[in-house]
Amino acid sequence: MTVSPSELAYVPFVSVENMMRLTHHVGIETFLKELAAFIEADFRRWPDFDKIPRVASHVPDGVIELMPTADRTLYSFKYVNGHPKNTRTGYQTVTAFGVLSQVSNGYPVLLSEMTVLTALRTAATSALAATYLAPRDARVMAMIGNGAQCEFQAMAFRALCGINTLRLYDIDARATEKARRNLTAQGFEVISCTSAEQAVEGAHVITTCTADKQYATILTDNMVGAGQHINAIGGDCPGKTELHRDILLRSDIFVEYPEQTRIEGEIQSLDKDHPVTELWQVIRGEAAGRRDQRQVTLFDSVGFAIEDFSALRYVREKVDGTGFSQPLDLLADPDDPRDLFGMLVRSIA
Repeated sequence: MTVSPSELAYVPFVSVENMMRLTHHVGIETFLKELAAFIEADFRRWPDFDKIPRVASHVPDGVIELMPTADRTLYSFKYVNGHPKNTRTGYQTVTAFGVLSQVSNGYPVLLSEMTVLTALRTAATSALAATYLAPRDARVMAMIGNGAQCEFQAMAFRALCGINTLRLYDIDARATEKARRNLTAQGFEVISCTSAEQAVEGAHVITTCTADKQYATILTDNMVGAGQHINAIGGDCPGKTELHRDILLRSDIFVEYPEQTRIEGEIQSLDKDHPVTELWQVIRGEAAGRRDQRQVTLFDSVGFAIEDFSALRYVREKVDGTGFSQPLDLLADPDDPRDLFGMLVRSIA
């Protein structure tokens, strides 16, 4: 006799297939705008969260990380890797999954893929930050690094900031052609460039998103002009940067969580007490974002666990009562909570 799982044994699971179905059902740009609203709402209550830098295990050719956080009601974590060389052998550079649980009893209420969702939440966070930091009339964005994140960033910046003209550059021309093809099909005006210097010409926003795990100089000081906003999202671990130090010294720098960004972000090259502004303070109106049209602003983004919390919270709300999740028999639920062994013995007569 096989004992059937009880209702408490099941946890809603969102697969990659269902995440993609859900995104198309909602609409990609609507999804990004709604997700950004959830992130913004959680940043407004930033002090409510338990916060620590992500737990990183640096391994040959990459990093494997856990990103936990919690408020008084819900706990979340994300497992994510970053292996820049993976694409050479047919693997994704970044893969991820996440869990959302109830604080009251520790029971998971959602298990979800987060490879697609992380790309969406990273883009939503970038564009949300730009609504506070980019020039008001920004309509042109340079995108240096045209890999897996490129199109998501473009879609989010159009949805939240109205940017529709893109200047693309990647050291791999095939990546630029891939991005050009995808983004042209989405209605963007796309200019493919042959150098980073060409890409930044006339751009109001500069997004850097390269993958190599090394100190690099994707932007030099002479490439950045007055009034530009830099969205630096490629540098996200110790020893991995994209910007020349001189750019940092003349920019107003905005970060998610300084304790993590000083280890992983562009500011790892600066003194530990170099002044930065936390994005949540700008969103709450406790600190200034863009003050004038000549100011150079830099969002030194490495990704933080509260953004994943928001994304999981958003997905949980969207899939509730729909066919975009499936029940997964994940939790043991014996008739007597103290008799786990008895459940095991009785499971097969």
